[in-house]
Amino acid sequence: MFTGIVEVLGEVVEITKNQENIVLQVQSSISSEFKIDQSVAHNGVCLTVTKVDADKHEVVAIKETLDKSNIGLLKVGDKVNLERALKMGDRLDGHMVQGHVDTTAICQNVTNQDGSYVYRFELKQKHEGLLVEKGSICLNGISLTVFDVTETAFSVAIIPYTFEHTNIQYIQLTDSVNIEFDMMGKYIKQLMGKRG
Repeated sequence: MFTGIVEVLGEVVEITKNQENIVLQVQSSISSEFKIDQSVAHNGVCLTVTKVDADKHEVVAIKETLDKSNIGLLKVGDKVNLERALKMGDRLDGHMVQGHVDTTAICQNVTNQDGSYVYRFELKQKHEGLLVEKGSICLNGISLTVFDVTETAFSVAIIPYTFEHTNIQYIQLTDSVNIEFDMMGKYIKQLMGKRG
């Protein structure tokens, strides 16, 4: 379980294909603190640490993860948002995030508003009832509030601190970002669907 509050930016330093999986080597200022078998969110995707070596760590992304996220699009030198799992008793500064990416969205527009930024994203398909005006979304592991919501698109406003300390600063037009819809919304939608 995560909060969508990014701790640090990591850098992809090596990518290896292993059958249908990919193995990522990521360098960061907190990698040396990781333990093998620990869950760490990479761009919002919960991945298990399989190796730690000084300031680098290794994770494996399987086909299911690659199919649903932008992890398979990463290249050496790319920056990834990193967050360690929530500890019991910690403050919940963002919102409850599982690290289970639902889909990806494509950046359609970026507007600089005198220091802050507004990003517009379009989903590949409708996700009826999962995008709620002023509701929460996790975008590349960042807990954000959505507005200007339609059936297939939404906007988010980015404050300067978030822009400077996450990889949203590198998002360009047509780039793909990971999306995890609000967990409570997903459960409510499923429950209401079962009730007809």
